[in-house]
Amino acid sequence: MLLRSAWRRLALPPAPPRPGHRRAGSEAAGVAAAAPRYEVVVIGGGHAGTEAAAAAARGGARTLLLTHRIDTIGEMSCNPSFGGIGKGHLMREVDALDGLCGRVCDRSGLHYKVLNRCKGPAVWGLRAQIDRRRYRHYMQREILNTPLLTVREASVEDLLLAEPEPDHPGKCQVTGVVLGDGSTVHAGSVVLTTGTFLRGMIFIGLEMHPAGRLGDQPAIGLAHTLEKLGFAVGRLKTGTPPRLAKDTIDFSGLEERVADNPPVPFSFLTEAVWIKPEDQLSCYLTRTTLKAQQIIHDNLHLNNHIKETTRGPRYCPSLESKVLRFPNRQHQVWLEPEGLESNVIYPQGLSMTLPPELQEQVIKSIPGLEKAKMLQPGYGVQYDFLDPRQLTASLESRLVQRLFFAGQVNGTTGYEEAAAQGVIAGINACLRVHGKPPFIVSRTEGYIGVLIDDLTTLGTSEPYRMFTSRVEFRMSLRPDNADARLTHRGFEEAGCVSQQRYERAVKMRAALEDGIATLKSLQLSISKWSQLIPEVLISSSRRSPASAFDILQYPEANMGVLARAVPEPLRKLAQWRELAERLKIEAAYEWCVVNQQQEIEEVRRDEALQLPEDLDYFAIDASLSAEVREKLDSNRPQTIGAVSRIPGITPAAIVNLLRFVKSNHQKTEKLKTLPQTGKYLPGEMYSEKTTSQRQI
Repeated sequence: MLLRSAWRRLALPPAPPRPGHRRAGSEAAGVAAAAPRYEVVVIGGGHAGTEAAAAAARGGARTLLLTHRIDTIGEMSCNPSFGGIGKGHLMREVDALDGLCGRVCDRSGLHYKVLNRCKGPAVWGLRAQIDRRRYRHYMQREILNTPLLTVREASVEDLLLAEPEPDHPGKCQVTGVVLGDGSTVHAGSVVLTTGTFLRGMIFIGLEMHPAGRLGDQPAIGLAHTLEKLGFAVGRLKTGTPPRLAKDTIDFSGLEERVADNPPVPFSFLTEAVWIKPEDQLSCYLTRTTLKAQQIIHDNLHLNNHIKETTRGPRYCPSLESKVLRFPNRQHQVWLEPEGLESNVIYPQGLSMTLPPELQEQVIKSIPGLEKAKMLQPGYGVQYDFLDPRQLTASLESRLVQRLFFAGQVNGTTGYEEAAAQGVIAGINACLRVHGKPPFIVSRTEGYIGVLIDDLTTLGTSEPYRMFTSRVEFRMSLRPDNADARLTHRGFEEAGCVSQQRYERAVKMRAALEDGIATLKSLQLSISKWSQLIPEVLISSSRRSPASAFDILQYPEANMGVLARAVPEPLRKLAQWRELAERLKIEAAYEWCVVNQQQEIEEVRRDEALQLPEDLDYFAIDASLSAEVREKLDSNRPQTIGAVSRIPGITPAAIVNLLRFVKSNHQKTEKLKTLPQTGKYLPGEMYSEKTTSQRQI
């Protein structure tokens, strides 16, 4: 069914079509003469699409967001929560680039919690239960009031293509989209964020019907188009649990988990979240029983989705998968509120796709849920995804120029992973149109860099989820310093960061530098420090004198303690709460960061050695096995650093490839010094500085 096409906000005046356009899905070359034109078109209004569209518009691109339904922008299709271990880092980094989700969560959360508090701040996981209605409301308000951004309800059935640009890889370039009603929209770049909608199929028991989400039609035409263009397409699955009526649950015997007081905001711009600490709602923990396991075992023949023909999420599996993989165990079920005024409870950990009547039996076998009413059954979704190794680090396709992909279509799972890809794809779609270099976040700069590098270098065979364990430089890439790592780059290189945010980041950086300098300049003997702050257990073997910054490294010490002991000049540093907390973290991790810096520089040197995009690995004169050549050709790594992360590539192969690249680079540089006569110019010699630039 084709959805209606309705404009929201004033459309830009139409521009004449460029010559040479053709539809991707047919041989027809005719294109509507009066089609509107935008610099960036984003397909899909989910978490990746909203961030991509807003980022492109912030960067100065006239942007069009195409979505099936405007009223589902900001919809939280599955769990009513944001953040978590690893995921909270992504949200902080998206916020540092002026993304939306962190600020919206600070206006819509109902239970804020920092996970991993028992460990160091480097791996703390900011998380919040979210009021679905409030989140949707504030996200729509942000999107519908973003300058340069137009939103339109329409389905996209095809792509407009033209001959490729000669200086970029790819068989063709995208120049626009074909809508479900046959009309066309021209674009300088297109960002595809279709989520689970590419040939999406919903499963409940033995029943199945086409849908990307319950109540929404799948994207069939686009899936056919991408296959015809030669993209490698796979199939993944995910699921969502049934929803329960809150007033039918007995919470009296369950474990209550209260929220943090005070709540920690996601956004660097938020001084305090919208809700009072005492008004936050609690979550409750219950567990499955052996009776639930028996019901599942007895009825596996009535469940199509559980069959292992399609890979599902490893770290958020269905209840059926957990019962089969870990039998005779009690499995946790978190009862999470969906809104302050909502009667709906989301049972995290209870995702299942049995027939509805059997789901009700499983629910009633769980303590506290004996009388629970099921409002909506759980269901599974299977959908197409594209092998992300077909993308560059900017998330632009290698096959089709100016076509970017972000979100679950790249094989990830989770709102946060989608938002992170969306903001990078939107930034780079804008930069591509304006003829500027891509904005790349490396593994040494952020969790976003790790996420994108893992996807584009290694690919994925199951829904990819971010964890702190995937990150090599966790001590340096902390939630507290995401603004110091990315906001300055976002402002200067990407143009996606507001002046207000940039000025705040500059102020915080200056305050941190001044604060650290002040603390290091204040030096006293160990015995003097012990007299001033007896509550801090300072080692007697420590070198004396010690600075206030050294003392701040002790667990018992904080800026408040130091300011009481030495009011001048430390009082002013302790009064700014956020600065005081960040100084404490900087002190705690100073030695770790210094030790990691050398490793980071080594990785950056490898990443700086770029490989030609059109390198023919089967033809180069290097000592590489046929297997290695095949892996290099299929993965198309962009740097030597990326080569080292491809499974099956031996250290010897990396050395041989490195030798070939350096030799080829040197030959190229020598040729550049030759004039037309074939002789060196007087006084010019081959420069060692040139060879050290490590780019070919």
